[in-house]
Amino acid sequence: MARYTGSVCRLCRREGAKLFLKGSRCYTKKCAFERRPTPPGQHGVRRRKVGDFGLQLREKQKVRRVYGVLERQFRGYFDIAEQRPGVTGESLLRYLELRLDNVVYRLGFASSRAQARQLVGHGHFAVNGVPTNIPSFQLKPGDRVEVRDSRRPREPFKLAKETLRSHQPPEWLSLDAAKLSGAVAELPRRDQMPLDLNEQLVVEYYSR
Repeated sequence: MARYTGSVCRLCRREGAKLFLKGSRCYTKKCAFERRPTPPGQHGVRRRKVGDFGLQLREKQKVRRVYGVLERQFRGYFDIAEQRPGVTGESLLRYLELRLDNVVYRLGFASSRAQARQLVGHGHFAVNGVPTNIPSFQLKPGDRVEVRDSRRPREPFKLAKETLRSHQPPEWLSLDAAKLSGAVAELPRRDQMPLDLNEQLVVEYYSR
């Protein structure tokens, strides 16, 4: 299972935006992007004009990094989305949103997608009653995600019970905080997915 193992704060600085890859730390003064918003590297800010290709590339990298997906898998999602009817960019974001690790994060069981990926990989969750340890598992409307009974006494889920009291998941998800479970109520619409991502630039990048 390939994954990025470098500094995630470096990714935020490279994209020039907070990608919230470290969970609650990103909302504090300890956030590296707050202290050093310049791109990584010894040369700092370079004043040069960014062309259309540069804008498309940066947006593609930004979307990839937000969801923690490497290039080969990301391109696979795009190829599938391109073959589906409807708007390609919206379909791409929908596939990313319906990944099991993202749904676990959206439901509030983890403070970041990276933590959600780790919890799923360690087998803490079941989908429709079946233990599942594949972070990229694609969910569909009606699927139920829950913390397995034997794993509920673990520390991450004791903390989650406290934070879930005030957590508000997206409208396309339903949450039962008391039972540490949730379900996909419907397919997410574009206005229910991150609005700070420009998926059209990603489509233009792969359509060159």
